Amino acid sequence: MVDWFLSLNPIWQATLAGVFTWLMTALGSSLVFLFHEVNDKLLAIMNGFAAGVMFAASYWSLLAPSIDFAEQNGYGIWSFVPALVGFLVGGLFLRVVDGVVPHLHNRTSGVEETEGVASSLSSTTLLFLAVTIHNIPEGLAIGVAFGAAGQGASAITSALVLALGIGLQNFPEGAALSMPIRAEGSTKGHAFNMGQSSALFEIISATIGAWLVTQITVILPYALAFAAGAMVFVCVEELIPNSQTNGHSEVATMAFMIGFAIMMTLDVALG
Repeated sequence: MVDWFLSLNPIWQATLAGVFTWLMTALGSSLVFLFHEVNDKLLAIMNGFAAGVMFAASYWSLLAPSIDFAEQNGYGIWSFVPALVGFLVGGLFLRVVDGVVPHLHNRTSGVEETEGVASSLSSTTLLFLAVTIHNIPEGLAIGVAFGAAGQGASAITSALVLALGIGLQNFPEGAALSMPIRAEGSTKGHAFNMGQSSALFEIISATIGAWLVTQITVILPYALAFAAGAMVFVCVEELIPNSQTNGHSEVATMAFMIGFAIMMTLDVALG
């Protein structure tokens, strides 16, 4: 099975990795059939852990390979430029999307924050859009990582570890979406479908990301950093605030540290 996967085109590898992260989201969403709601403390821990995983992945799986690729391809003293530009543009891109697409942040403190243009969409749809927006950079990160591995810019194990890390943090993310939707009065089946379908965009964006960097190699270091910037934006704008607003900030912070440490260890040891 491993040899078969490694023999695939990077685009197919990225697509299958996207399917894996979608399955993890679906598993998390399926908790709605077993529990009515997630304990606030547990949700804070899950958000903190997910943020730690994504922060570590942003550097070791994306920014570091971006800088290494630039150094190996004649950028010289300007090797930091692709990482700098890509990182800032990635964050700016998510900020623009955040400001345009109507969506809802369901804070663990119980406070709902609506962002984006004014809309008459239901709170369920707005919450779905919020998670979907944040799944897109995760898919891009996976796609770019596998594309980079296919171009020899990084090890395939680094891309695999990134997909594993994103999959791990997608599990609680699925539960964090499906259960509030269920609490809004939706059926368990509808809540599950909304939860799992939010991650379908990860498959699409993973495929697009891999295709882009395999077709236009010159954008590779910028694309790696772009994905990192977008992921960091998601962490700071969504995951960390959600972990800190319900009175469990200390345990959430420790969960962040553990998530960061696990992802760092996996990436350095296996990547």
